[in-house]
Amino acid sequence: MLSQKQQDRYERHLILNGFGMEAQERLLQSKALVVGAGGLGSPVMLYLAASGVGSIGIVDGDRVSISNLQRQVIHSTSDIGRLKVEVARERMVKLNPDVKVESHDCFLSKDNAEDIICDYDFVVDATDNFKAKYLVNDACVRLGKPFSMGGVSRYGGQVMTHVPGTACYRCLFPHAPAPEDVELGAVVGVLSPLVGMLGTIQATECIKWLAGVGELLTNSLLVIDALSMRHERLSFEPDAGCDICGTRSGDNKQEDFTFKPF
Repeated sequence: MLSQKQQDRYERHLILNGFGMEAQERLLQSKALVVGAGGLGSPVMLYLAASGVGSIGIVDGDRVSISNLQRQVIHSTSDIGRLKVEVARERMVKLNPDVKVESHDCFLSKDNAEDIICDYDFVVDATDNFKAKYLVNDACVRLGKPFSMGGVSRYGGQVMTHVPGTACYRCLFPHAPAPEDVELGAVVGVLSPLVGMLGTIQATECIKWLAGVGELLTNSLLVIDALSMRHERLSFEPDAGCDICGTRSGDNKQEDFTFKPF
């Protein structure tokens, strides 16, 4: 049962048709993991904390640099040089003392991914590299964990959500592109509010799943062009030949393709 102070804090959720007390209580009892405390992760962490997700984990081994501040809004100029997970934890607890924040001061790897992810109900991939995205995807599928995955480049971005039984990231992109085909944000740039747009969508997906409301971005890829503000939802089916979630071996692999940024 929510205390009076909690009822005051979450009033707009409690009066929301289709949400209410039951959904809010589910949030407070849930555990979400955010992999990456940067541009995408900033709005995710702030909104999960503000919404009352009871336990939130953060995975990131990086420190705040001045070039992060153009888009990583959870960090401030005075935080330069500090661990991102420490800064994020302080901001989240200050925003909402209801939430418990667990910091993992490390980068996700094949050695620690499943050990970290297994304790959480939902995972948000907010990383900026393909290696990490495939690590998140593969570990979550093996553990039966739902996740939201986001990516940005220049003026465009994409979001998808996976729950057990739906298409995973490898169903859409079976293999990582060659390193020479990858556009790095440090080279081509990224529009700062775009990461906020995508991260907010990822936070919404997480909250909907944990609260048990709405329709998720499963078996689909939401593609956003910030310059034209065009949104397109592309539908896909699970690949039975997927190396990770498929029901048979890779004799029926779909053609590999790489997301082309706007």
